[in-house]
Amino acid sequence: MNLKYYYWFFQSAIPARICDDIVLYGQEQDKQTALTGNASNSEKKLTKLELKNIQKKRKSDVVWMSDRWIYKEIQPYIHEANANAGWNFEWDWSESCQFTEYKKGQFYDWHCDSYEEPYNNPENQNVHGKLRKLSMTVSLTDPEEYEGGDLEFDFRNEDEASQPRVCEEIRKKGSVIVFPSFVWHRVKPVTKGIRHSLVCWNLGYPFR
Repeated sequence: MNLKYYYWFFQSAIPARICDDIVLYGQEQDKQTALTGNASNSEKKLTKLELKNIQKKRKSDVVWMSDRWIYKEIQPYIHEANANAGWNFEWDWSESCQFTEYKKGQFYDWHCDSYEEPYNNPENQNVHGKLRKLSMTVSLTDPEEYEGGDLEFDFRNEDEASQPRVCEEIRKKGSVIVFPSFVWHRVKPVTKGIRHSLVCWNLGYPFR
């Protein structure tokens, strides 16, 4: 799919007070080890080897949030980016938000958020038969509080020889980035301090 814009941003859009509330709320919850792909949707307990292999690709701690007050803050930006960037993807459901804490040495290597097949979950019609279409990330931490942890994009959909692009626009606290879920991206290792972010994936029926 050829796109004019591979991401859309809103700098310092979420008020600092709301960012701090989300971080505080996340720190009050029991954190989980971040997983990848099908492992994150499985109830099966991972072996030590499976977990070790996952942490070669992704290492961070997460908390799941599905509170209405959080969706109220972020969803307007998803709708606006979808229109302003000219994607106009049809979507109708937001998955639980993922609050992520990256400490020194933690990272998330190259990946895209969408799966090859739609969700197969007849018991949950909110997600059944749908794909992740739009991803959103909010920076919750002042850039002075950490080093490293850059969000980078690889527009390999556009050019196989493309070089990673650092997303400078997300550095400021409260900044929002929205992008199609099939766009490849990564979070570089944090080298100092702690970086907090909030991620949300938004679903719709497969592209026609």
